[in-house]
Amino acid sequence: METDSDSLTDPSDPEARPVTQRAEAFQSVRDARRLELAEDYVELVAELIESIGEARPVDIAARLGVTAPTVAKALDRLTRDGLVTRARYRSVFLTEAGVALAAICRERHEVVVRFLVRLGLDPATAERDAEGIEHHVSPATLELFREFANGCRQ
Repeated sequence: METDSDSLTDPSDPEARPVTQRAEAFQSVRDARRLELAEDYVELVAELIESIGEARPVDIAARLGVTAPTVAKALDRLTRDGLVTRARYRSVFLTEAGVALAAICRERHEVVVRFLVRLGLDPATAERDAEGIEHHVSPATLELFREFANGCRQ
C-alpha cells in the first residue's frame, strides 16, 4: 500500500522520491560499480585477442594504466568468477561466459558512443564518456539510446 511519503510530488526533486525507490537506485549503482571492473577487463581481453592474437597481463596493465599486481589480482577474481582462464606467465583467455560478457559490453559501449555522437559530441569525447556511462544504463535506457542512435527517435 502506497503512503503519502511514497507518492511523487515533484519528480525533479530527489528528496520527493520514495525512500524505497531511492534505495533501489543507490543499490543499482553499487551493483554496476562492482561489475564495471570485470566488464572492462573482459572487454579489453577480447579486444587484445582480436587485435594482436593474445592478451598478456603486461598488455592489459599498459592499456588500463595500472600495475602488474593490480592486473594479477583482478585476473584472480575473474578466474574465480569463471570469466577467464590463465596459467602463470601465459596469456589470458576468455571462457564461454567471458566471451558472452565481452560481446554484451562491446555492443553496449558501441550503442552509447553512437548515441553520444548523434547528440553532437565529438567521437573522442564520446568514447571517453561511454566508458563510464555504459556500465550504468538500464536495458530500457540502452534501448532508447539504440533507437535514437539508429535514427528511429527524434
